[in-house]
Amino acid sequence: MSNKLAVVTGASTGIGLELARLAAQEGYDLIVVADEPQIRGVSEEFGKYDVKVESVEADLSGIDGVDQLLSATAGRPIDVLIANAGVGTGGPFLEQDISKWRHSIDTNVTGTVYLLQKVLRDMVARGEGRVLVTGSIAGYIPGAFNAIYNATKSFINYFTEALRNELKDVDGVTLTTLMPGATDTAFFARAGMLDTEVGQDDDKADPAKVARDGWSAMMAGKGHIVSGVSNKLQVAASGVVPQSVLAEMHRGMAEPGSAKD
Repeated sequence: MSNKLAVVTGASTGIGLELARLAAQEGYDLIVVADEPQIRGVSEEFGKYDVKVESVEADLSGIDGVDQLLSATAGRPIDVLIANAGVGTGGPFLEQDISKWRHSIDTNVTGTVYLLQKVLRDMVARGEGRVLVTGSIAGYIPGAFNAIYNATKSFINYFTEALRNELKDVDGVTLTTLMPGATDTAFFARAGMLDTEVGQDDDKADPAKVARDGWSAMMAGKGHIVSGVSNKLQVAASGVVPQSVLAEMHRGMAEPGSAKD
């Protein structure tokens, strides 16, 4: 019998790479996807596992990129989908190019929603499949100086919660939302946030630990998992503390130049 198939987006670095590694360790064949050439090296890295790994370089901000990913399956059913691709947008919103913030919205929201719709339709028809989507605790906090990113993660957090309710009577199909906090990945460099307090924070979460939390929750069929005790407290506080206060707190972490000497 052939191995089951897992698809992991945003798999070139960070949490996505660690989730792909877990899938390989568990014996899943892999299609790993990212919008950068670095994704090609993942196939070589996972060569030690007795699984097939195919790398796809695709821009998942558009319908065409998602279709390119899906065509790579060659009709093979997806047993596990890990929708992890995301783009950050640090800095003052009014100074951002339209292309930058639109790419973030299209990747984090449009591409993710389209991918989920396509894959979950097939899973529901088969009555089998697991999906893990990377949201964020940022989705519960108004993101001053990271406004677009936090807003897109708010969409993902609430969209997946609603979709999970729609699927609650479907046997054999699970949808899990992973909600990490600040994690030690390339995110902050790519978002132009290395001069911020959060970007310089040495106490960010280990991406391997975050990935393990997400993978375990998905395999257990849980609806969502907030990775890290302090992040759980932040999510709880978001329902009590006024939004304006949360926005000011986020400003202190994410405003350019806020890094402590």
